[in-house]
Amino acid sequence: MPELSRFYGIVIKMYYNDHNPPHFHAEYGNDQMVVDVNTLGVIGGRIAPRATGLVMEWAAQHQAELRQAWQQARNMQPLDRIDPLP
Repeated sequence: MPELSRFYGIVIKMYYNDHNPPHFHAEYGNDQMVVDVNTLGVIGGRIAPRATGLVMEWAAQHQAELRQAWQQARNMQPLDRIDPLP
């Protein structure tokens, strides 16, 4: 699964040709959650509350890039890296 971004111990990934709805995976330690790209709602899993807040802040800042990454993944194209939180 390609890595899109990494910050504060959080790793953001997206699978190639994954199922709908458009989403990404956030990993923090041994925990993982899945976030809908369009609504930024958690659709599966759970990570620490502070890490969840950081993921949501990052995703809100990069929602258009996440949508583009989803299309690239669906088309089996290389995924562009997305800047981390500062």
